Parts: sequence; structure tokens; C-alpha cells
Amino acid sequence: MFCPRFSLTLHLESCYTHILAPNKDNFHKMIRKSWILLVFCLLFTASRSQVPKYEVRAVWLTTLNGLDWPSVKATSAESIERQKNQLCTILDQLQRTNVNTILLQTRVRATTIYPSRYEPFDPCLTGKGGRHPGYDPLQFAIDECHKRGMELHAWVVAIPVGKWNNIGCRQLRDRYKSLIIKKGDEGYMNPESGQTAEYISKICNEIVENYDVDGIHLDYIRYPENWKYTVSRAQGRDHITRIVRSIHQGIKARKPWVKLSCSPIGKFSDLTRYSSRGWNAYDAVCQDAQGWLREGLMDQLYPMMYFRGDNFYPFAVDWAENTHGRTVVAGLGIWLLSRREGNDWPLTDITREIHVARQLGLGHTYFRSRFFTDNVKGIYTYMECYLDAYPSLIPPMTWQSPARPAPPQDMSMTNQGGRLHLKWWGAKATSDSPNLLYNVYTSTVSPVDISDARNLIASRLSRPQLTLSKDDGAHFFAVTAIDRYGNESVALQSDTPHKPSMEWLPNDGRMLTMPKLDPTMSCEYISIRSLAGNEVTIRPYSDKPMNIRTLRDGVYTLNSVDKHKVVRRIGQFIIRR
Repeated sequence: MFCPRFSLTLHLESCYTHILAPNKDNFHKMIRKSWILLVFCLLFTASRSQVPKYEVRAVWLTTLNGLDWPSVKATSAESIERQKNQLCTILDQLQRTNVNTILLQTRVRATTIYPSRYEPFDPCLTGKGGRHPGYDPLQFAIDECHKRGMELHAWVVAIPVGKWNNIGCRQLRDRYKSLIIKKGDEGYMNPESGQTAEYISKICNEIVENYDVDGIHLDYIRYPENWKYTVSRAQGRDHITRIVRSIHQGIKARKPWVKLSCSPIGKFSDLTRYSSRGWNAYDAVCQDAQGWLREGLMDQLYPMMYFRGDNFYPFAVDWAENTHGRTVVAGLGIWLLSRREGNDWPLTDITREIHVARQLGLGHTYFRSRFFTDNVKGIYTYMECYLDAYPSLIPPMTWQSPARPAPPQDMSMTNQGGRLHLKWWGAKATSDSPNLLYNVYTSTVSPVDISDARNLIASRLSRPQLTLSKDDGAHFFAVTAIDRYGNESVALQSDTPHKPSMEWLPNDGRMLTMPKLDPTMSCEYISIRSLAGNEVTIRPYSDKPMNIRTLRDGVYTLNSVDKHKVVRRIGQFIIRR
């Protein structure tokens, strides 16, 4: 009988075997001919590939007007705690879906969420611009992200400075009379002024100097869409690149491991077969984002690819072909799933894009966080249970520093109260990369395969120890050190498997439930011994409940005795009547 699904599978298998796998040039030619065939082929090959060990999974966490956080205003000690707890709840939700990068909006509109020398507090924190919230939200967010093994990148909105008469714009134009340009009722920093590059660099340098951020993420590092150009597009690109170069030089001179990234328009430029329809990074707003990768000015890009069909897939391929060894993360407009926002995309539009992005070597990030944690159209559940069910590490910055750190040493494993405690001696940090972090892997076979992300159980630990809440099986463990560039050491492997401690066998003071024994174990008798090791009784083996009425209250061990009189401990129990 003819099976269309089987026929399609054979066709896709043929595409993979004869076109995709052996010849990259043919692969890209095929892509340009038909992005539909590309999607089918890449979705097919997704089932053939392992879970990626290295992949950026991020969210844009928006503070503008409290869109994602905070909805609680910090006006008292109680509300400060509620605001903090709200952020912790969001981060816990994101951690469960193995999100590893938080892009937290830090400079909002010439206003900040930290105490800045240059700009006032944003009103999202307290309801009033310039009012101190009673704590440092940026420092708190960094600490909470790092506790969860996540990177935090300070999202800096570059050119827009908000409503003309709002506190941020007003204070900035009072200090710099000619720097701020009015467009409608909004203010913008003039991208053609050298003072703009100097000022935005000051903001970024202030953040990097005072906070242990993992990255600076630039948003709206471009000309406004309604700008009336008095220079050529090439000159415009030079002006924007000058700002990027100034920021790059400043942060890399201070902390070279801090990543610099931006969110360009989702289509870089027109392609041979696919037009950007007049909206692209390179020509429309003077963002030479691929040039920034080529020149080494950017470590990551998060292009805002809020499109579908032939507005997404060919341009995703273009980004993948022009990474220049850096990291590109597809920005997904998941708000388009929401009916409330006037859209109604099916979930498959987004999940298909993530599948294809993964096969192209691109990460994925969600705009915005709340649409993700609100599980619009089931996006959160799908990622938690299927696509991102296993963790991943952030790709290392080998272009910045390729050296691998020394591995940890001397692992120990102890059990206390049913919890397994792992400890090891930390590797030695260096001046170029202080504050080494640690990854932990586990498997039932030795050596633990650290290339398989399914074996990763903890990442970016700041201390050389880990406590597992449940000691539930015999496992081998491996520990690696990672430096701030993401370079990972060789693994310290456990020599022998950890065997779980025995749980207390259930009893009611009269009858004891017998444990299930290994079928290969030749057990003829059961020996009960006191905590001091004295034999209390010995009885023929039976898998039925044992009568313990004659035993006094106390702690006992249960042991098997085979025909050779070999004694093995098989359980322990407490009698409390």
C-alpha cells in the first residue's frame, strides 16, 4: 500500500544523504531555490542530531513600563521584597526551560535600573522617575541569575531617550543642548555626533566597572526609521559603527570576557532571490551588523526576526552563513502568538523556526519574557518538555581567548540524610579569567560523556560543590571548570560509581516490608543485626513481610546470607512504637 508519509520520509532521506550532508555548496544553492524544501529537510535531520551542547537560549526581559518586570512598585520594605520575589519567580520559570541568558533592560530611556552617575532611575521601579527603589535591582538580578547558572547581559537602549518632557530626556538635553534631536514627541541622541559615542560608552563602561555582568546588549543602535538623512548611507553606517567601536574598546579594555552584542533588524540586506521589502539593517537604518562580526566588534548578534515564511528562512540562512565564527541568536517575536496583541500565529510557526535555527547553528531568544512564561499557545510547555528539555552551555568566546583552564581535582561524594554531596578542589583561576565556574555531568556509564548535553546536571556553579536533593541511583560523575570566556577544561571523572544510600525499610512495629533482591543474588537466610553489629536473629529467606514484634525499638540492619555464608547488607530499618 502506498504511504505518503513514508514516501516523504524517503525523499527527505535522499535530500539529506545526497544534497545536505556531502556538499555544503549544493546545500546553500538548494536553500536559495526553495526555503520550503529547506524547512522539510532540516526538520527531518533534526531527528538525526543530538541535543546541542552549545546553544544560546535567551529572553528579552523588558522593564519599560514594567512590561515583563516589575509589576509591583518598590515603595516600602514589603513591596521591595515583593518586587524581588516577582523577579525570582520569573527566573525560576525560565530556569526550568533551560534558558541560559537573560537580556535585562538596564538603560531604558535615558533612565536606568541601577544607581547611575549619569542618569536617573527609571519610573518602572517606584512609579516615579528619579526615585531610589531602596535596593540595587541590577545587582540583585545579577546575583539571582548567577545562582541559577544563567548569564545576565545588561540591555542598553542606545539612541532613543524617551518622551521629550520625561525625566531622562529632559535631564539629558539640559546638559547637552545640541545632542538630542526631537522627532514627534520623542527624543533621540544624534547618531552623527561624536558626543553620542562618548556618552553611550560612559554608560556601558559604568555598568561593566561596577557590576559583574556577562554582557552588554545594545538595542536600537541605529538611525531612527523616520530620520531625514543629510549624509549618504555609507557615511551613516560609519557613524553607527563609530559608536559600536567606542563601546567595544571601552568594555574590552576593562573586562575582555564581557560579551558585546546587539539586536539588529532581522533582515541584514536584500538577498539575490528574496527582497527585504525595504526594511533591513544595512540600508534602511545603517546597521552594518555582519561587518561588526567580521571586524570583531561584536561577540553575539540577536537579529529581531519577527517574520515567517520567506521573510524568515532565507534570512536565517544568510545570518548563519555570515557569523564569522561568532554567535548569532535568532530573535523570535512570540508576542505574535497572542490574540490580545492583534495577532494569532499558530505555535507551529515559532517551533518550526526554532527547529530550523538549531539546525543552522543559531540559538533562539524570545521577545518578550512574559509571553513565554505566560505559556501563550503552549510555547512554554513545548520548550520545557520537548525542544529545550535538556540544558545547554553558551558557546565559548574562543576568538577572545582559546586557552582551556586546568581541570578540578580530588572529587569526593558523601551522603547525608538521603542527599548526595559532591565536592572537589577548584581549578586555579588566572588574571585574564578570574572566578572560574564549574559544570557537573552524570551518567550510569564511565567515563561520563561530557559532549552529551543530556548528561549535564548543573552549569556555571560558582563554588566547588553540589548537593543533589535525591540520592536515587548508582551514577558516575564528571566535573569540569569553565573560565569567563566559556572555555571548558577536560573532565575530572569519578573512578567508581556512587551507590545510593539505603532508605529506611517501611514497617509498622509488627511487620517489616522486605526489599526486592537482585534475582542473581543467592539468598538463603536473612540476618538482623543491631546498630552495634550484634546479630539479633537469623531466619530463612522469604520475600513476604517479616514478623518483628519481638524486636525492641531501635535501629537495625537487614542482611542476606548465601549458601557460602557470605553476608551482604540489603537494608536498614527503625522500630518506633
